[in-house]
Amino acid sequence: MIGSGDITGLVLAGGRGSRMGGVDKGLQDFQGTPLALHALRRLRQQHGGLIGPLLVNANRNAEVYETFGAPVCPDPIADFAGPLAGFLAGLAHCQTAWMLTVPCDSPRFPLDLAHRMAQAVLAGNADVAMASAREGDDQYRSQPVFCLMKVSLRESLEAFTRDGGRKVDRWSGLHRSVLVPFDRPTDDPLAFGNANTLDELRSLEISNRTT
Repeated sequence: MIGSGDITGLVLAGGRGSRMGGVDKGLQDFQGTPLALHALRRLRQQHGGLIGPLLVNANRNAEVYETFGAPVCPDPIADFAGPLAGFLAGLAHCQTAWMLTVPCDSPRFPLDLAHRMAQAVLAGNADVAMASAREGDDQYRSQPVFCLMKVSLRESLEAFTRDGGRKVDRWSGLHRSVLVPFDRPTDDPLAFGNANTLDELRSLEISNRTT
C-alpha cells in the first residue's frame, strides 16, 4: 500500500545546463515561473495526494532555490555526476518509504505520474518503476529520470556510484523494476518533452499555450 503523503518528490535541477550555455536550467522561466518551481508545483498537484515532502537537487544558487519552499540538497558526488548523484542527494534526505524523481526541464509531466507509478510497483511487486513513452519514431523508450524507487535502495545506489556507475537503467536493472507506459489516448504526447536548449524551452511554452 502506498497512501497519501507516502512519496517524497524530488526535482532534479543539478545539471550543468551545458546545452543552454551553462545557465542554471532550473531557474529559467517557463511561462513566467522558474522551471524548478513549476515542477514543484506540479508535484504538489499530483492526483491522489501521494506526494508528501518535496526536495530540490541543485548544485548552484542554493539561496534562490530555497525560496521555492522545499529543502535543497546538492550532489554528494563532485563534478555534476548526473541524475544518479541527484537520486543519492534526495535519498539522503528522504523520510518516506518511497521517492519519485522528476527533471526540472520537462514542464508538462503527467499529473497522474505518481499514481500510475505507484500502481505499477505494487502490481509488479517491484522496487523501482520508470516511465516510458512513445517518441517520434513510434518506439517506446524509457524515461529513466522519471523514477519511483524504494528509499531502502540507498545503499545499493551508493555502492553502484562508488564503483563508477552513472546510468540509471543499469542500476535499476539490478533490482526488481517495471516500466510504466504512458500510452493512453488521453495522455499528453509532450508530457515527457524536455528542454535542453533555450529554443526548445520556448517551443514547449508555445505548444503549452496552444493545447
